Amino acid sequence: MKKNVISHAVLGCATAAIASCVTYVSLTGWPQMLTPGAAHAQTAAPANTGVKQIDLFKTTMNDVMGRVVTLRRTERDPGNGSDAHRHPGSHTFGYVLEGTYEVKVDDGPVRRLGPGEVFYEPPNALHAVSRNGSTTQPVKYLVIQVSDPTKPATVPEKK
Repeated sequence: MKKNVISHAVLGCATAAIASCVTYVSLTGWPQMLTPGAAHAQTAAPANTGVKQIDLFKTTMNDVMGRVVTLRRTERDPGNGSDAHRHPGSHTFGYVLEGTYEVKVDDGPVRRLGPGEVFYEPPNALHAVSRNGSTTQPVKYLVIQVSDPTKPATVPEKK
């Protein structure tokens, strides 16, 4: 019971964060968002050319079982995608800012999302498709993860 209450509280916080981010983005523009001193980090992911990931905010929630909340803007070049993977310890929420994002979670259908649409991946779900749905335009989307820091962030799916 206590674990369910905590899980619902974490998901509620993440949902509130998405809502406040969306409101903030629509009112002021993107780069000024969430810059509380040392909590703001901008790091690009060099592992996959054609994709840039910028951590906008990251903090440990000491009052919620030490979960780590990360807000990240991901930008993918036209046609860019990632291999199938899982996030074993993370609730992953996504919100499309610009462009077209294609996503497939577990055995669900491939979803083609545009600005203002969202997706969710529960912990350890197969993120079978994650790609820019356009061959001519970039895609930008916000990712919010609530993670268990004792588990790996990303695990590639074996082929």
